[in-house]
Amino acid sequence: MFSKPTARALAILDLLMAHPQKAFGLTELTRTLNLNKATCHAILSTMTTYGFLVQDEKHKQYRLGPSIVAAGNAAFAQFPVLEYARPELEKLTNELNIGCAVIGRSAKHLVLLANYGISKPLDFPFQLGLRLPNSGPLGATFIAWSPAKALETWLLSAQQPEAFDDKLDQRLRIAVIGIRARGYEVTLKTRAEQALENALSEGRQNWSLEQQAQSTQQYREALCSEDYHLNRIELDRQYPVCNIAVPVFGRSSEPELVFSTGSIETLLSGRQIAEIASRLQTAARNVTLAAQTALGLDERPSPFQ
Repeated sequence: MFSKPTARALAILDLLMAHPQKAFGLTELTRTLNLNKATCHAILSTMTTYGFLVQDEKHKQYRLGPSIVAAGNAAFAQFPVLEYARPELEKLTNELNIGCAVIGRSAKHLVLLANYGISKPLDFPFQLGLRLPNSGPLGATFIAWSPAKALETWLLSAQQPEAFDDKLDQRLRIAVIGIRARGYEVTLKTRAEQALENALSEGRQNWSLEQQAQSTQQYREALCSEDYHLNRIELDRQYPVCNIAVPVFGRSSEPELVFSTGSIETLLSGRQIAEIASRLQTAARNVTLAAQTALGLDERPSPFQ
């Protein structure tokens, strides 16, 4: 069941979460979200009454309110490893001069929870809260440490309903085996990624949850026909790397979060990839051990062994 009134309220929250430093007036919100002015005003008034938004008395602009902080803290408690992630990733972005992100997952989505080292976050198309489909070939770092049943479901999710692609299935199985063996995922720049960046950038002028969902689904589908995962890494060869990702563990043997690089503008050698991955793994290990100790799980064998 899809509720349009609920989607309108969520679109407002989604837009403000993606632009946490910015306040929006009624006219700008109605234009950006393509909402009727009276409808938008009613939603804003209701959300302000209950503290989910606050309105500046002078400029009449809206921003996120204290009730969202409370909701965020409640959600934050579901990811205790996040508490230890910030200092590690801030240090890493400063030392390597690249962006780093924290990615979580739900049953249907991969969600960008935090990013560091992005010089102009409001101009960066991959904003906080961005949701990508939790379907193959996306999310391979999570799946590489998940049970076999989850792997098979993920592999099937990459397929088109009308025809099973044996080559795609084999390619993804090889990718997952390689990720688990080396301990990290490497993805390559693709035409699909550029198309998604363009769609997300255009979406800043016309913010739509439905359009974002459609764009990210098209991105996932397009990746299935491109060389997305880098499976064989030669130390002296140069690669157009999109992301390097490592798992972060918490309460269970499955990854709770993923640390990922971003903002890689130049080609990387296989040796540079291995060095960055090693630094990411060290950060992930530090965060995992700190979180497990805090949770009383410090006697558990290390998932990185």
